[in-house]
Amino acid sequence: MDQLPIGEVVHGIEQSSLAYQKWIINIKVDLSLTMIPYWGQKNGSNWYRNWGAPDSPCDRYGVCGPFGVCTTSESPMCKCLEKFVPKSDEEWRKQNWTGGCVRQTKLFCDSNTNKSVSSRGRDGFQKRVRLKVPDFHEYITSLESEDCKMYCLNNCPCLAYAFVNNIGCLVWSKDLIDMQEFSFGGTDIFIRLAHADLGEGKQIKLIASLAAICFISILGSIVFGWHRLQRNKKGKRQVKTKYFGSTGTTVTSTDPLQEYIREHDPSELFIYDFDCILVATNTFSNTNKLGEGGFGPVYKGKLQDGNEIAVKRLSSSSGQGIEEFKNEMLLIYKLQHKNLVKILGCCVKEDEKLLIYEFMPNKSLDTFLFDPTKRSLLDWAKRFNIIQGVARGLLYLHHDSCLKVIHRDLKVSNILLDEKMNPKISDFGLARIVEGAQNLVNTRKVVGTLGYISPEYAMGGIFSEKSDVYSFGVLLLEIISGRKNTSFYYNEQQLGFLPYAWHLWSEGRGLDLADEALTSSYSYSELLRCLHIGLLCVQDNAADRPTMADVVFMLISSVTDGPVPKRPIFTFQSPVCDPQPQYVNAFSANEATISMIEGR
Repeated sequence: MDQLPIGEVVHGIEQSSLAYQKWIINIKVDLSLTMIPYWGQKNGSNWYRNWGAPDSPCDRYGVCGPFGVCTTSESPMCKCLEKFVPKSDEEWRKQNWTGGCVRQTKLFCDSNTNKSVSSRGRDGFQKRVRLKVPDFHEYITSLESEDCKMYCLNNCPCLAYAFVNNIGCLVWSKDLIDMQEFSFGGTDIFIRLAHADLGEGKQIKLIASLAAICFISILGSIVFGWHRLQRNKKGKRQVKTKYFGSTGTTVTSTDPLQEYIREHDPSELFIYDFDCILVATNTFSNTNKLGEGGFGPVYKGKLQDGNEIAVKRLSSSSGQGIEEFKNEMLLIYKLQHKNLVKILGCCVKEDEKLLIYEFMPNKSLDTFLFDPTKRSLLDWAKRFNIIQGVARGLLYLHHDSCLKVIHRDLKVSNILLDEKMNPKISDFGLARIVEGAQNLVNTRKVVGTLGYISPEYAMGGIFSEKSDVYSFGVLLLEIISGRKNTSFYYNEQQLGFLPYAWHLWSEGRGLDLADEALTSSYSYSELLRCLHIGLLCVQDNAADRPTMADVVFMLISSVTDGPVPKRPIFTFQSPVCDPQPQYVNAFSANEATISMIEGR
């Protein structure tokens, strides 16, 4: 068997072996893996590779040598730890980094026989974050975090330490080798340095002088700011916020969120009176409840003028909060498209935060698509119209609006249907505005819904318009099949929804994916074209996916040829026991609107 790359998961290794211990540490504290590979045993004899992550130049063992750190996002990729210099400048200039780095200043331990930790000028530690755990560490599992530091400080051979939750104290007495710095994740490692390199005591006088100057400046700023704040508060108490209430009267408000609303949209965005909403929704009665999402419950309401509304109420137990509330309120208000839900206004009173939308009489797409009694109402003409409408709405968000917006939570339950079954994209609480020239955005907090999140976003925290394209592809395949992507099981095989769809398409049996409720009402060419487009949209590599402009063109074009989709490898699936598709009640309550994937 070929030698395994570092970090690959190997099943069948005895737990008592050193290789297994090394693997356990890499999995728990080395969060450099963009995706976790998997090796399995087939028929109990031969090893086969089911999937592997792409290699990185930093994955080569010891590429930067002792005390060198590899960073894939920088050029050159190797650099020395702080207060270390290349061992050979000539080799370093040739980009041969394997010789590594050496200290600028000799350690106190190396130059003194007195090892007392109370000695003046003793060594100390410098914290480095988001590092891959170097090789040749020792385990001191019985020590707590502070004890781990003292253990290393009191032992001169100890060159670095780290404390990892659920593992314990790790110490290094040999050169630190095979280090890598990540943009997120990893672990914190404390490097031993000489007292002079720590900078302690060198600039005490300068710092003290600057601190005194800063203190006086800050004190003056605080006094000035306090007086100005008092004047502003006095002025704000006299400013009236326009309410759209049952009596049509204006009401004075000093609520900070209402002030925020007025400052951003002072003219046209209505702020509804809370009592008016209570009357319209029959005090948020269950009979008026339309459904429940990650934001909170949604209620149907009817104003005194006869207009019907949908009221989204921020739940105290919701995973979303004030920032998402403000984001959705102001973002949707700035976006105007026939395939985007229209916001009418908002309502804020103490802990109550409400968003008021136009009413969608046919609720959300999942109430039809995943209901065994209602899905037959969605013939192919309606489904194809929904697919095209969602595509045009995303194209507007990505390219044609005044703001470039990434939705980040496109799914079946966030597609609302009007009285003519026309689709409207909703729920912009997790959407992000990006600069026009900005293609990729990195975040440590991954949000969205399981099954719709693209691989690069789920594992690397990188999202772009291609992340929405991936979600659209999953949505398109669900509309074709009438099946939910996360509750799919086929012939007792661990075959996910996306690989199964690709499998049928590659064998020329794409029509077998079609929902049985469609009977023979669909256009074969349109369905196969949509299947082809959906598989292109869910390519694992974002660069292989089309843009929404390409998608819209392919949907309206009769051209059937195009790029050949690769087999999707990345997939989330939930094991179920029933080989038939699983249906859920009305509003996808089993979906987590916010899924946070963060390193422990």
